[in-house]
Amino acid sequence: MPSRTLPVMIAGAGPTGLAAALLLARRGVTVRIVDKAPAPSRTSKALAVNPRTQELLEDSGVTRRMLAEGWAVRGVTLHRDGHDELAVPLSPLLDTDRSLLSLPQSRTEALLAEVLQGQGVTVERGVKLDSLTQADDAVDLGLVHPDGSVERTRAAILFGADGAHSTVRQALGLAFPGDELPEPWQLWDLRLATPLDPDRVHLMLLPDGFLFALRVQGDLWRVIGNGTAPLSALPAGTVCGEVAWQSHFHIAHRVAERAGVGRVLLGGDAAHIHSPLGARGMNLGIEDAYVFADCAADALAGQRSRLVNYAQLRHPVHRQVVRRIEALTRLMRGQPAALRELRNALVPRLMHFGPARRQFLRVAGGLDHPVRTRC
Repeated sequence: MPSRTLPVMIAGAGPTGLAAALLLARRGVTVRIVDKAPAPSRTSKALAVNPRTQELLEDSGVTRRMLAEGWAVRGVTLHRDGHDELAVPLSPLLDTDRSLLSLPQSRTEALLAEVLQGQGVTVERGVKLDSLTQADDAVDLGLVHPDGSVERTRAAILFGADGAHSTVRQALGLAFPGDELPEPWQLWDLRLATPLDPDRVHLMLLPDGFLFALRVQGDLWRVIGNGTAPLSALPAGTVCGEVAWQSHFHIAHRVAERAGVGRVLLGGDAAHIHSPLGARGMNLGIEDAYVFADCAADALAGQRSRLVNYAQLRHPVHRQVVRRIEALTRLMRGQPAALRELRNALVPRLMHFGPARRQFLRVAGGLDHPVRTRC
């Protein structure tokens, strides 16, 4: 039996786990963070850092580094039948001085890891959380190292930020209910010579689906679509070049039945997954990390009820955000035909209607609810 109990163990070194470790380390809390992957991912699921995330990471110095690398998205353009239907600016409608920032998730993770290392914490790569057992005063953990050796250790609190197939969530026996859309979606990061405005998000209503396009950096663009030939729907004059990354995936909307049990709490994709529309996945996870750090620090100082508070605070937010993103995705995807006709008639009108447009942009900005750290 380990003689020493670590204050906090974090499983998963994606943006949620890294942010949680950083925010705790800045409070003087000793933390370990492990990840089963031998190296950070070079691909980027998320591209947008929303204003809420920038606010939450401001004091850590990470936001300043993000702003130095990313670029500010100026607005959203809606396209239909090969024409610009509507162009909407972002800044005045978000009610904040901050912009939506385009920055690959891989760079966000790298910046978080660099600042975390400056706090004396290094991610332990290739280390897999293999088992956990809760006691009243701690969580007993089994860690498998790259050489196959098993380490037995204890932590007062465990934060599961280990992704959609979370070992932590499964060990807790928590269901992950939700629905999956039947059609495959396609993703490209590719070089484009295109008449599309490079400083805007582009949403395209297609006869058989939907297309999203956002410039990553330079002439590299992220394109996501669910139609039969999404790239052919790009505007006339577009020339597709080198493909840096291509992927096929299915979209699911799921929320864990609880955001924590006892001394074990969940955040990020371990607790909620949804479509990329709305740019909320990574950002909602970093918000989880912010609330977790506050609750965990208080719990370690003697306020055990703060662990319960975390689950009470975050689960309703997870359900609310995923429900909104699912409704938006089902409307925009353009399937089946009856819903596509409704979309084509309704979406342009809603985007012209000030209150609806503002709400859509507040969802994308992460500003559709307050961040509460106390019940």
